[in-house]
Amino acid sequence: MIRRSVVKPVLRLGMLLAAIMPVTAAPHPAIGPPRLDTQRIARDRFGNDAAWYENRIPFFDSADPRLDAVYYYRWSLYRAHQRDLGADGYISTEFLDDVGWQLEPYASLNDATGFHLGEGRWLRDRRYADDYIDFMYRRGNDRHFTDYIADSVYGRFLVDGDRAAATRHLAAMRRLYAAWDDRFDASKGLYWIEPLLDATEYTISSIDASGGKDGFRGGDAFRPSINAYMFANARAIARLSALSGDVAGTAAFDARAAALKRRVQDSLWSEPLGHFIDRYKVDNAVVKYWQPIRGRELVGYLPWTFDMVDDDARFASAWAHLLDKDGLGGPAGFRTVEPSYEHYMRQYRYEGARPECQWNGPIWPFQTTQVLTGLANLLDHYRQASVTRADYMRLLRQYASLHYQGDRLDIEEDYHPDTGRPIVGLARSHHYFHSGFADLILTGLVGIRPRADDVLEVNPLLPAASDPQALGWFRMQDVPYHGRSVAVTWDVDGRHFRGAAGLTVEVDGRRVAHRPGLERVVVPLARAAVPPIARPIDRAVQLVRGQFPKGSASSNTDAESVHDAIDGRIWFFPELPNGWSSARSPAAQWYEIDFGKSVTLSRSELAFFADGKDFAAPTGLRFQGWDGRRWSRIGSSGVAPIANGITRARWTPVSVRKLRVEFTQPAAKRTRLVEVKTF
Repeated sequence: MIRRSVVKPVLRLGMLLAAIMPVTAAPHPAIGPPRLDTQRIARDRFGNDAAWYENRIPFFDSADPRLDAVYYYRWSLYRAHQRDLGADGYISTEFLDDVGWQLEPYASLNDATGFHLGEGRWLRDRRYADDYIDFMYRRGNDRHFTDYIADSVYGRFLVDGDRAAATRHLAAMRRLYAAWDDRFDASKGLYWIEPLLDATEYTISSIDASGGKDGFRGGDAFRPSINAYMFANARAIARLSALSGDVAGTAAFDARAAALKRRVQDSLWSEPLGHFIDRYKVDNAVVKYWQPIRGRELVGYLPWTFDMVDDDARFASAWAHLLDKDGLGGPAGFRTVEPSYEHYMRQYRYEGARPECQWNGPIWPFQTTQVLTGLANLLDHYRQASVTRADYMRLLRQYASLHYQGDRLDIEEDYHPDTGRPIVGLARSHHYFHSGFADLILTGLVGIRPRADDVLEVNPLLPAASDPQALGWFRMQDVPYHGRSVAVTWDVDGRHFRGAAGLTVEVDGRRVAHRPGLERVVVPLARAAVPPIARPIDRAVQLVRGQFPKGSASSNTDAESVHDAIDGRIWFFPELPNGWSSARSPAAQWYEIDFGKSVTLSRSELAFFADGKDFAAPTGLRFQGWDGRRWSRIGSSGVAPIANGITRARWTPVSVRKLRVEFTQPAAKRTRLVEVKTF
């Protein structure tokens, strides 16, 4: 998620000049390049589930088909991780299936919230991010891990411009911020954390604090991460306080942010290493309080992720370590620790024979996303000579490659920096959502830099056309921004889109700017009201097995399998089975929901999985309702079920205590009902 807090006067002057420069003439000044065929793209990318995406996501097409493929895969990942809690709305999950450290019964974890909101803020359907923020501030943030949720809420406001939504949780933000005082050392003016609770077990600080023997727990340290997060949260609370007219609150949190920035730059910058590093909070037989750690870690770039660093060449020189093949720049991705560290890539922890998660060298998409966000900030509005736009594009493509397992797309937890192969490989690791990608494309490659004022700023981070990392063309369209719909097109010679060569920006279908080259575009943009959020409530969802609503089935009555069909989770990835699976039988199968009381229903949505082998969509459906005395047919039987998408059925509203769905199965096939929803 980009940050716009440290833009120097010289850059602001450049932006102003760009804003008032005349737009290059073109044959049709009000007409932009042709629109992408979004229906075709959605059908090709998402098959029968295309309807979910067509009116929600921004659509992207470029000269790099692998970037395109990963971009659309990441939206399918986002869709898969939306869990419907019924009356409590939607949340985003980190793991598709349950893990032992999640917040029950929701399966939520607060550490990935920044990525979830960073991606979700770009959806035209604002419900997912809105519900998730409500949940996190009502009950979902147990501070299990560090996070930067207030900053993420402000980052969402920069995109949608909805002041009321952004400020409604200010009181909860302040309470949550104050709760972190238990990790604040007033004598140093810095926050500290155990690396495990920073979602980064087995770092230099935790391993060395154990004398090299372990590192899963322990190693409390003043880290760049928690201090950057708390800086970003303080700055966000200050800006949201200003939006609500709270002058005192603005001043108080601005002061907190400024103090943290000074302390990080003064105390966590290592001159010998030329990098931001940890200092120990723990004091034991092997490490001492305030002692610096003995190596560089990738976490040292996080201050740039949140624009916490002064525009100073001394600090910017740290980015050279990212390009060093013997440093943090591994052949396949960013190393979390440099190879010179004594315990680099030493495997301490296993689940059975399989390696478990560690941060002593492996690539983590989690931190890779944060570093690429920081790099985009550096290239956009810092003066430096350490990295180039070509470096950015090469590293973005390198990150995209990690998503591929052969020709299959599946982002996992961590990877070997030399090979790019997954390390953990546990069942829970498939399609892991603790990172971002769509936001990197939108704010970095395409260069939409969200702002709080009535301005649209676009600065694509592409190198010159002669560079091997250049892109000859791209188009991003249907981007929601301040209540408008934005499109950005780059066509180096005008041949691909058969129009004017260069960079074109459109708002609501009309061209508002054109540049012959890759220049920053800054144009005024009058914001419009954002559309209201529709919130239909699924009456069938149940998070706790054994409570109403309850499921039952004609076969395979395993309690967990039966419950999976009403647990609010929908995905069609074959690596992780999800839902109730019937027996293979010529007899009709059924799934039943007992609501425990009378409810009025008028429609249903069913998700069926098919794999071309064992599972196929039913050939027919029939609905029956139980009113407490007898079963009666509901609606017609003319619904045509589809696989790996949503089958919708409607009927005249009826009051029932139970709903039964009967399936006619294809010969020698089984039915997997991923989810059934009722409204």
